Amino acid sequence: MFPHHREREQPIFSARAHVFQIDPTTKRNWIPASKHAVTVSFFYDANRNVYRIISVGGTKAIINCTVTPSMTFTKTSQKFGQWADSRANTVYGLGFATEQQLHQFSDKFKEVKDAARLAREKSQDKELANTALNIAAPQDLSDELQSPPVMCVNGPEDKLFRSQSADITLSSEKERIKKMLSEGSICEMNLEAELFTLQDSNSKLVAALHEANANVEQWKKQLAAYQEETDRLRDQVAELEAHGGQGPSDLLKDELTQSLEELEALLKAKDEEIHILQSKKAEYHEMEHERDEAIHRLRETEMRNSELERRIQNSEQNLNNSLEERDRMDSEIQRAIEILDIKIFDLNDLRQSLVKLIDK
Repeated sequence: MFPHHREREQPIFSARAHVFQIDPTTKRNWIPASKHAVTVSFFYDANRNVYRIISVGGTKAIINCTVTPSMTFTKTSQKFGQWADSRANTVYGLGFATEQQLHQFSDKFKEVKDAARLAREKSQDKELANTALNIAAPQDLSDELQSPPVMCVNGPEDKLFRSQSADITLSSEKERIKKMLSEGSICEMNLEAELFTLQDSNSKLVAALHEANANVEQWKKQLAAYQEETDRLRDQVAELEAHGGQGPSDLLKDELTQSLEELEALLKAKDEEIHILQSKKAEYHEMEHERDEAIHRLRETEMRNSELERRIQNSEQNLNNSLEERDRMDSEIQRAIEILDIKIFDLNDLRQSLVKLIDK
């Protein structure tokens, strides 16, 4: 794919990772973009002075992102990081096998972003200079940068009498091991992404509850003061009504009544805010329960991964034993062939001797 661009682009860094994209509907959940770990590479276009992140899964590009100075790569866990692509209107997430690989990719992302910023500043300076001088001086680059071809050299294997059935069995065993590893890794990355989402929501709710708890006492004092003021105004209104025309004027009564109504409306609003905070507190407890369940599922997945690793080690040991047994059989067959060659040579020598005796 992209043959014209690939001729001008040169790979500068590559890493293996599981690729995710944010759910466009909810903007919260992660959707796996690859069934297994794929190669994620940084490319540099020398002609256009542009950096891109490209990853191909099968026959389609699952990441085709141009790096801009405004992008930021965020580490959300020990093995997971993400960045937003405003042009594609999505957020990409990468799950790595080790924390070291995540740090390497993050450092390279920052380096490429700084290089893209410098390239943009140089391009802007060049455009300003061209506008001031009113000179158009395009330059052709005669030598395009090309990435070196990848060559794979496989040494010949000169083993005699290789068993076709044994090769088929070993190949199927290797495919089964790869599938087990891929399924375990994808499940672990999905749970890590879900746990990250729950932790983010949990932290937001905790911050909101702390802020609400800090203001509750102040609101209680304000409510008590409003209630005292309301009772005092009610007493004044009652006293004015009892005295009839001997007290203040009707205008003062209307003002007191209006103030009383405003205070009652304010009390009602504060009560509604308290109810909202209480409902948020219930949601916080529910989120804590969901987080505990996600941690429990993650631990179960880790246990299953440990079991898969143990089974894989056993399978690898069985494969090694099978290979050693096959090598031993090959050695014995080779030794038998050498003995047969000697016997055939002796029989041939005996035959020639017999022929000579018959001729005499």
